[in-house]
Amino acid sequence: MQPASHVLLDLDGTLSDSSLGIGRSLRHAFTTCGYEPPSDEQVRAMIGPPFELSFPKIGIPPTDVERVIEAYRVRYEDVGLYENTIYDGIAEMLVELRDAGHVISLATAKPQVTAIRIVEHFGLTEFFEIQAGASSEVGSDRRTKGEVIAYALARLGLPSAGGDHRVVMIGDRDHDVEGASLHALPCLGVTWGFGSPDELLGAGAVALVDTPGEVAAAVAATYRSVRP
Repeated sequence: MQPASHVLLDLDGTLSDSSLGIGRSLRHAFTTCGYEPPSDEQVRAMIGPPFELSFPKIGIPPTDVERVIEAYRVRYEDVGLYENTIYDGIAEMLVELRDAGHVISLATAKPQVTAIRIVEHFGLTEFFEIQAGASSEVGSDRRTKGEVIAYALARLGLPSAGGDHRVVMIGDRDHDVEGASLHALPCLGVTWGFGSPDELLGAGAVALVDTPGEVAAAVAATYRSVRP
C-alpha cells in the first residue's frame, strides 16, 4: 500500500502557537479603531479563519472590517508575527513526514507573504514544496481555507476535487476540515491548537492526533482507510 503522496499543513495552531502576537495585534487594532478589545476567548476563536468572517461576529460592522484589519497588520507585520513559537516536536514531525516520502506543503488562511516570512523565521522553508496562503486583499478570491487549498492543489498540479486521496490536510480548526471537504480530501485534526476535539470531529475530521509524533502514522492510517 502506497502512502499518501502529499500532506497539506496549516500554520497557526498546527505548526506554531501564534496566539501571543495575534492577540496583542488584535487588541491594538480594536483599540486604535475605537472598539472594545477582544477577550482571550474571542482571540482564540478568531485564530484561523479570515478576519472578515470573524470580526462581524463580535460586533465589528462589515463596513469597518477592512479598516480594523489594516490596523491589525500595522502591528502584526512589524512585531506580532515574531511573537510566535513552534510547538515542541514539529521539526521532528516534518523530518518524519519527509522521510516517509510525503511531499509537504503549507496551506494557511494567513496571508501568503506573511506565512512565508514566518516559516523562514523558524528555519523550516526547506521542508515545503510550496507555501500556499491567502491573498492579502480583503474580498479577493483566495481568502477562505477552501480557496487556499484549491490554489495549493493547482500549484502542485493535482486535481482540485473528485476524491483523489493522495492528499491529506492537517489542521486545528473546523475551517481546515471544511475546506478539505470541499475538495473531497480527508483532514486530520490536531488537538494541541486552537480548536476543540468536538469542533474538529463535528466538522468531519477523519481522526484526531494529540502530539506531533503521532502525525506520520496517522497520515498513513488515514490514507489506508480512504483508499479501496
